Amino acid sequence: MELRQLRSFVTVAEEMNVGRAAVRLHLTQPSLSRQIAALERDLEVELFARVKRRFVLTAAGETFLAEARDLLRRSDEAVRAAQRTQRGELGTLRLRFVQSATFEVLPRLLGAFRLAYPEVVLDLEAWTTLRQTEALRDGRIDVGLMRPSAPAGGSAVVQLAPTLTSRVVAEDPVVVTLPARHRLARRKRLRLADLADEPFVFYTRLSGPVVYDTIVGFCRAAGFTPRIEQEAADVQTIVSLVAAGLGVSLLIGPTPPSNPDAVVYRELSDDLPPWRLSVAWSPDNRSPVLARFLEIF
Repeated sequence: MELRQLRSFVTVAEEMNVGRAAVRLHLTQPSLSRQIAALERDLEVELFARVKRRFVLTAAGETFLAEARDLLRRSDEAVRAAQRTQRGELGTLRLRFVQSATFEVLPRLLGAFRLAYPEVVLDLEAWTTLRQTEALRDGRIDVGLMRPSAPAGGSAVVQLAPTLTSRVVAEDPVVVTLPARHRLARRKRLRLADLADEPFVFYTRLSGPVVYDTIVGFCRAAGFTPRIEQEAADVQTIVSLVAAGLGVSLLIGPTPPSNPDAVVYRELSDDLPPWRLSVAWSPDNRSPVLARFLEIF
């Protein structure tokens, strides 16, 4: 049994006239009659009969008509779904992101993508840059939003690794995070050296070794090693601990929304390079959904 036979059968059932059905299907009447006869042989049932010179469906034909229409509908839906998947309108986008992307870039990119492709499933999770890089190389994710290296100048489209490509989507500063009632909170800008004697709340090194090492390096270049008294794996926890008065911190902007009566953010006057946030992917990944995502920025 073939789909073309089902379409022929349904058309004949709708017209109850082989001649008119043949015209609709752009077939000759003998060719259409052979298709119906072949279908009846395959099914081993009689689908049509003549009653008082009228062409009618048999009981078996009535039952088969409903099922044939359903099969054709599902076939058409399958074709449309396959075509939409090839265009990147359906499917899953496996995206991972560093936490500092969640306050501006991630909402902007996902908002634009969701508006353009509302039926794509988003598989999202916060991962470190190192973990994203390994997963991109292995093909376990489609795209990463990461801090691929310490701050540096250069092109906006760079090779992250021999098998990966990245595109810079933001350049963010390091900012000071202070309890609102801290003695330094009255100043609009600070120097790193102003924090030399302060207790620090900071990332665990495991949660982002490049960020950890680079910011500690900035402090050492300013003449001190930060005295880290509390550690946390995520930005929101760091901000909460700062608000509780457990120390100060240095964070990559943009910073999470917070109560200005509890926490304040201050710019640094030190001449520090901005920190790149990049979208990274494998050029070997042929996912149509990934291609559509890369078009939005």
